[in-house]
Amino acid sequence: MEESRNLKFQCELKAIPFAELNAEERELAERCLKARDNSRAPYSNFPVGAALLLKNGEHIIGANQENAAYPSGLCAERTALFAAGVNYPGVQIEALAVSIPDHAPHIPFPCGGCLQVMAEYEYAQKQALKVYLVHSDREWVYLAEGTRHLLPFSFNESHLPK
Repeated sequence: MEESRNLKFQCELKAIPFAELNAEERELAERCLKARDNSRAPYSNFPVGAALLLKNGEHIIGANQENAAYPSGLCAERTALFAAGVNYPGVQIEALAVSIPDHAPHIPFPCGGCLQVMAEYEYAQKQALKVYLVHSDREWVYLAEGTRHLLPFSFNESHLPK
């Protein structure tokens, strides 16, 4: 008879009142909320904004860009991440903030594709990035200390054959 095995992992989000964010966190949160204005979401009517803080102090914003030929659009998080990779190659990403429409009642949560890309950047830079999930009501922000709390079984180059 085979022995059963269980895998355990811990996902942790820290809830922070918006009013208690430090100046750097507040700026990042405000930038991601403002980035929604650059969204192109005529099909879903679900504008998403993202903002990155780079190690060199630069901020990069992104917004979802939809296209009638699904899946030709791109999410806000990946728009910002890829722009950072092109414009600031090799510069470490310290934090990412994401926000969703004001009418959305739930926590802004990145899709699996975005989480996978975030995990890839973490793996490449050998350091976790802080992920801020900014609720549009500016009451709460949820912080994950790395994508492992949001996507515990990500895939990276260490899984590939040598």
